Amino acid sequence: MPSIFNDFLTTPAHAQSAGGGFLSADGLMAMLPYVAMFAIFYFLLIRPQQLKQKQLRNSLAAMRRGDRVLTGGGIIGVVQKVQAESNEVEIEIAAGVRVMVLRDTISSVITSSATPANDSAPEKTAKDA
Repeated sequence: MPSIFNDFLTTPAHAQSAGGGFLSADGLMAMLPYVAMFAIFYFLLIRPQQLKQKQLRNSLAAMRRGDRVLTGGGIIGVVQKVQAESNEVEIEIAAGVRVMVLRDTISSVITSSATPANDSAPEKTAKDA
């Protein structure tokens, strides 16, 4: 009687064929999901963040007097003095209130005085030509 129950409750074990190792088709197919996940993470998360950091570094390097900036603490101010050899920037956060902040704490340059407000070229008329 116990052998009948054992036949229903257990499955027979079959021997598996020997695998070809890591470079076999089975090994490469097992690694494919990991490679695909890394590619997805790289193109959706890592690469855009690197481009954003590069753009921020360039805008901080080109920062000059008159630019509106946003600090890491959420304070918006206008740059009053930038020292090239120093990491400190003087910004005006209110009329007559100036503070020194580190360049690394500036999270974004909101408006830059390097780009003119009206960047379109004036149209030439027949008299100008």
